[in-house]
Parts: sequence; C-alpha cells; structure tokens
Amino acid sequence: MRSVRARAALGATLVVALALAAAGLAVLLVLGANLTDQAGLQAEVAARETAGQLALGVPYDKLDMSDEEDHPVQVTDEDGRVVAVSKDLEAISGTGTGGVAPQRPPAATGDDDEERDDDDATADPARGEVSTDDPDFTHGTATVDGDRADYRFASVEATNPAGLTLTVHAGAPLAAEQRAVASVRGAMLAGLPVVLLVVAGVTWLVTRRALRPVEGIRREMAAITASEDLSRRVPEPGSHDEIARLARTTNETLTALEASVERQRRFVADASHELRNPIASLRTQLEVGAAHPGLLDVTGAVADTVRLQALAADLLLLARLDAGERPGAALLELGALVREEVSQRTGDRIPVTVSAPEAGGFEVTGSRAQLARVLGNLLDNAERHAHGAVAVAVRREGGGVVVEVTDDGAGVPEAERERIFERFVRLDDARTRDEGGAGLGLAIARDVAVRHGGRLRVSGAGERGARFALWLPDAR
Repeated sequence: MRSVRARAALGATLVVALALAAAGLAVLLVLGANLTDQAGLQAEVAARETAGQLALGVPYDKLDMSDEEDHPVQVTDEDGRVVAVSKDLEAISGTGTGGVAPQRPPAATGDDDEERDDDDATADPARGEVSTDDPDFTHGTATVDGDRADYRFASVEATNPAGLTLTVHAGAPLAAEQRAVASVRGAMLAGLPVVLLVVAGVTWLVTRRALRPVEGIRREMAAITASEDLSRRVPEPGSHDEIARLARTTNETLTALEASVERQRRFVADASHELRNPIASLRTQLEVGAAHPGLLDVTGAVADTVRLQALAADLLLLARLDAGERPGAALLELGALVREEVSQRTGDRIPVTVSAPEAGGFEVTGSRAQLARVLGNLLDNAERHAHGAVAVAVRREGGGVVVEVTDDGAGVPEAERERIFERFVRLDDARTRDEGGAGLGLAIARDVAVRHGGRLRVSGAGERGARFALWLPDAR
C-alpha cells in the first residue's frame, strides 16, 4: 500500500474499529450487568414475599405464589428437602437441588403429628422472621409448564413460628436482558460497517486535501531535478501548518544548494585560472629551454613549480574541509606551537615579535598540522602587508585561547573584512604586492578555525594595521 492517503484511511479505520469494538463491548457488559441486577432485585422481592408468608406460619400448601409463571419458587428446609414449589414448576437448576416434588418431613407418631399441627395452628406468628442479610444470587434454568428459560435466582432464609429455618429460592427471567443485549449487539454490528465506511471516506478526502500541496512540491522538485535549474522554488501554501513549513524549508535548502553550486562553480573557475598562469609560465620556460638550453630560467621554473605545489596543497586541503573531514583530537599547547612556528621563519622580511608566556596553560585540542597552517597563513598575510612590524600574542579569553596576529600595514577596510575570507578573493593592494598568493590563505584559516569549534575575525589595530584574532575553545 504505497499511497499515504490509503494508509491514513486504513489506519484511521482500524483505530475507530478498535475503539468502537471496545466501547460496544463495554456498553454490552454494563447493560447486561444492569439488567441482571434488575432481574436479581425482582427475584429478591419474590423470594422475600414467600419468606414473609413462611415467617407468618402460612402452611406450605397455602402459600400464595400467584406469579409463579414469571417467578418460579422453590422452598427447602435445613436438610435440603424440597417442602414447597410454585405451580407448574417441572424442572429447576442453579438452586442447589433439582427437586420439584414437595416432601413432608418424617414424623414420629400420628399423635405427635396432630399435636404439631395444633401447635402450628395456634402458634404466635410473631415468633417467625425473615433474614435481613443480603440474598445469595445464582444463575440457573427452570421449566415452567413446558417452557424452559434462564433465570436469576435469589435465595432468602426465613424462620417459621415453629423455629424451622427454610430457604426460599425465587427466580426472575433473564429473557428481557438477553433480548435487550441481543438487540443492542445487533444494532452495533449493523451500524459498525457504515461508521467505518464513513470514517474511511472522510479520512481519505481530508488526507487528499491536506496532501495536495505536497504533490505540488513533489512535481516542482521533479521539474527542478529534470531542468537542473536551481533558481526555481516550490510553491508555499498560505497555511501555517507543517506542510507550509516543509515548503519553506525546501526553498531554504534549494537556496543553500544554489549558493553552494555557484560557489563550487566559482571555485573551479578560479582554480582553473590560478593554475593556468603558473602552468603556462612553466611550459613557456621549458619550451624555451628545450629550443635554447642556454636561455632556460631554472630559478623561474622552480618558483613556478613551488607555486603550483602550494596551490595544489591548498586546493586539496579545501576539498578535504568541504568533505567534512574532522580535525584530530590531539592536545596542543598554543604558546609552544606559536614559538616553534615563528622560530622556523628565518626568511621573513620583517621579524616577528612573540608574546606567548612559557608558563603554558593555553591547551586546545585539534590537528597540529592544520593549526600550524592557520598560523602560517596569518603570518604570511601580515608579512605581505606590514610596513615594519608584525606581532603575535597568545592569551586566554572567554573560556578559550586567543592567538592575535597584528601588523602595521594599511589595514582592511571595514566593508571588506568579511569578504577577504572568501576563496580566491584578493584586494587590489594584495594583487599588486602578491608574490604567488592565490587568495586561499585566509579562507583556509577560517575554515580550519570553524572545524575546530573556533572563529577567526579581523579588526583594526589602532590607527593603522590589521589585527587577526583566532579563538579556539579551551581543552578543559
């Protein structure tokens, strides 16, 4: 089932079906329990009416059980013998004994019987009583005048004036309860398919309407993929729901993708341009050397080769950074790294002043080679633009370590302070003074700083010059 609409309709239908089934079962159970309790109450009333007669000393054969068709009655003594039953009761179950033929208790002599009968006739009815305890309820069946049915039986104890404890079992029919439950169950079963069809149809229509903008987004994305035109955008619905946010996010992604592709195109074009010049120069020198060995400029050829090598290394590093390469996790002491890198720069035009306490405490984590590359690029930039002073300082700031490289050159115009970190960007002054730079040094420095969780910014250094501040999080 590939359609979201179909899955949503099926899921909603299943949930509603389960909910209706659970609710219907609960209704049937509650309805059945209530009707059963009502039948039990009717049985208790019938049992107490008969028990009241027994407590008043009414003989067994004189008991008034006129509604026996609806409430079959069975009376047993202490020994479980049946002493009285309602009229036309042919069979019974669920009362503890299935007897329906009244039995007289055995008597010792005829005189005793006559004396007992006289005593019964003259006994004080006040001596008998009906138990006030809650009756016992059971389910069973009874056959009255050939009709067998289910009943709810209530058992009530009574003591007659002679002191004999009797148990009255009276039943109330459960036919009404069974018919009501069956009727409700039938209505539920008949209505359930209709309700489920309505739920499925409404869910299908609502889902279809809700997903219509998604289909528009899909068609536009397919068209963008086919045309490769990243300037196109998907339609944004006027609603403020999840689909509208999806469309906005998709357009933002397309904007970022378009910018990334454009950046890659400029990168390739600029790289091709930067590579072409030293390659052409090197080829020209080699061709001249091949035709006229005495005119071969070996020094120039070596310089062009070094420039090509440095440019290729820069392009390779940028490619690795763009691919998301994670920096190393080595523990580095920036003060020691700065002193070591500056000590190796013996051919600088302007000596570098270092302010990095040897006491240490400037630990960061990352790639030593990449951070040394950042420091070297910053120093190269400062040497290129400084008039007579270049300084490096290391200090702690804001939970991290800052390395500042300053020079006393012309500085960077405020409007250009972010642009200089773009790839292959060189200001006019840099182009006139550049001795082989391709405009990648500062871009590489910022990318490496960001990959290490830090930042690289440029500001003015007093009245003149530039200050580049590299901030890296403390290793602790």
